[in-house]
Amino acid sequence: MTLFADVLSVGLATAVASLPLLTAPAALSTACAVLRGAREERPATAGRYFALLRRRLRAGDLATGALVLAGALLLAGDLALAGAGLPGAPLFAVPAAAIGACALVTGLRACARRESLTDWRAAVRGAARDSVQDVGGSGLVLLAVATAVLCAWMMVPLAFLAPGPLALAVTAVDVRREEGGRGQTEARRADREFIP
Repeated sequence: MTLFADVLSVGLATAVASLPLLTAPAALSTACAVLRGAREERPATAGRYFALLRRRLRAGDLATGALVLAGALLLAGDLALAGAGLPGAPLFAVPAAAIGACALVTGLRACARRESLTDWRAAVRGAARDSVQDVGGSGLVLLAVATAVLCAWMMVPLAFLAPGPLALAVTAVDVRREEGGRGQTEARRADREFIP
């Protein structure tokens, strides 16, 4: 129950920190880092969240936020034009939605990676690779997004708490990927030791 309460407080802190929109990627990345620390017996509190966010917020985070915002506006505009009944719109809407979903999954997985605290490019490269190699994890991220959107749609006040469970979900997918990779490496090492 303590983790559940911490997730909700971190979610509320993330929602508040994301209000300027340009800070949304850094806010979610910080939430993932704070929740990952709970596994390592570090407190996952809103106070720790704001302390970490204050230390790490830099020009690269704001530039990443501007890029994400521009991409979201471009996708929303394209889908709005497709919905306006332009010729060929149904054929265009499907690939545009698929590209948007892939970008969303990659972006969320990048926020969950440890590298996002210091180097967004490395985090995005790793997340893109993971999104392709770990299709199950990408599906879990999409399900987490759908759940967060559905909760926010059903009860608007939940929109301010939704970033916490979403951050927990993408962090869990990233931890799952790390532990799966570690397990495969150990299995290969054991095979090499026992197979002549």
